[in-house]
Amino acid sequence: MTLRPRRSALYMPASNARAIAKARSLDCDVVVLDLEDAVAPDLKALARGQAVAAIREGGFGRRELVVRINGLDTDWGADDLAALHETPPDTILAPKISSLAGIEACEALMPPATPLWIMIETALSLFRLEEMAATSRTGPLAGFVLGTNDLAAEMGVQTDALRAPFVGPMGLAVAAARAHGLIILDGVFNALDDVAGLETQTRQALEFGFDGKTLIHPSQIGPCNAIFTPDAAAVAAARAVVEAFADPANADKGAIRLDDRMVERLHLRQAERTLAMARSG
Repeated sequence: MTLRPRRSALYMPASNARAIAKARSLDCDVVVLDLEDAVAPDLKALARGQAVAAIREGGFGRRELVVRINGLDTDWGADDLAALHETPPDTILAPKISSLAGIEACEALMPPATPLWIMIETALSLFRLEEMAATSRTGPLAGFVLGTNDLAAEMGVQTDALRAPFVGPMGLAVAAARAHGLIILDGVFNALDDVAGLETQTRQALEFGFDGKTLIHPSQIGPCNAIFTPDAAAVAAARAVVEAFADPANADKGAIRLDDRMVERLHLRQAERTLAMARSG
């Protein structure tokens, strides 16, 4: 079983050449070159050009290279996609997608065979999660990324590290993603000096079933990677499940007793994913 880790996805402003260069040496799994929120209007063209140059130059190693474009309802979004057409990144991330029409508009302008991730960051999008996820069957959609800052602002909610107002939306977003084979990344944690808060929120994301978390500073990479990487106890437990089902005596069994608990074939799939994640990390 192969698995591309996406434990940590770091936003880097594409207007900052030094940040792009630094991204090539960081231990994040995903680099998101940002053309949207992190870039001032008068620097949009510069950021676009530097993102294209960075893709062309390469040097990101195993890291997945993603470009977050501006919305197609802005003055820059269509130009962003046009610039990426000849030099596509690994993945394109589109902001503020709230409908099937938004996905279709991106698809019409995207480079062929390039995966699309969309930001789930509007109140309206929360009511259309499953129908948007379902487009992955026939189109380029491959992932959801939560934009909790925009959601909080639009909904007028106040949150701490455990984000009680978003418990429902997070669960539904993960369910919709899993129902249609999408990857899903959690939103950012804003308090740069609150390591305990970051760890608390990252563990929550892991418990909810996210593949990883988006980050806004390199200092957040280490704690995020550590939490999303299975520890020794989890690896040992997963290996025990895999070995138990590999026993010829259990070949035709859907459920078996392992130590003091019952495990089913579904637990075997989970165990295989844990071992794959441990290897890839």
